[in-house]
Amino acid sequence: MKDKLIMGRYLPLDSWMHQLDPRTKFIATFVYIGMTLLAQSTLHYLLLIGILLLEIILSRIPFSQFMRGVRPMLSLLLFTALIQLIFQSGSTVLFSLGWLTITREGVRMAVFTFLRFSLILMKSLMLTLTTEPLNLTNALDYFLTPFKRFGTFIAEIPLMLAIGIRFIPSLLDEAEIILDAQRLRGMDFTEGNWVERLKKYIPILIPLFNRSYERAFDLAMAMDARDYRGGASRSHYYPLRFSRHDGMMGLLYILWLLLFYLL
Repeated sequence: MKDKLIMGRYLPLDSWMHQLDPRTKFIATFVYIGMTLLAQSTLHYLLLIGILLLEIILSRIPFSQFMRGVRPMLSLLLFTALIQLIFQSGSTVLFSLGWLTITREGVRMAVFTFLRFSLILMKSLMLTLTTEPLNLTNALDYFLTPFKRFGTFIAEIPLMLAIGIRFIPSLLDEAEIILDAQRLRGMDFTEGNWVERLKKYIPILIPLFNRSYERAFDLAMAMDARDYRGGASRSHYYPLRFSRHDGMMGLLYILWLLLFYLL
């Protein structure tokens, strides 16, 4: 299980993408997602694929890692593309059988939809794989600074994000340990119909919930012992600083946005 989902995991490598300021990577991610949502032609998607491949090369992360991140969502992506293929109307009919009519526009929309969500997912993986959770929190806290005047709840958002990202891999590891323990006791999760298989996961969920509650309690006690107060201004041991790498990335995205507009 933990090998199938890598969202939230950080791969410590010494690459150009890892050296970027997390604020730069946040802005680049949102700009890239915006470009993906606005893409309307084949040239747009070729440009977006080229940008992502370049960033994967600069990150030194194997392409298989990104495929592992997409694989758990592959069925949902294919289903979304299939819906577009079936229900998208068009003037050029490629296949027709009863109520089912497939058009060239439907095929085009299905391919674009699959690419759109796949690129967004892989770009999000690029952000989490190359950025430590603490730096993600600091970057989000930086962007939310103007909104803190509206209340302390805004200041808690980066903390909740950091805790969520940090404990997703830990919960998956715990679930894997519990599954192995149940298999050693002779439980087979592949026998029976889907209702019976679903009931077999109850002994997994209960101890997993207990472990999650224990972790949350320990974390709350540790924060209270350190006199944590939400919304209180505090300094950072490693302050965020922009470097020449960030300037180069910003220049590249400006050029890519211009090219995207011209296309």
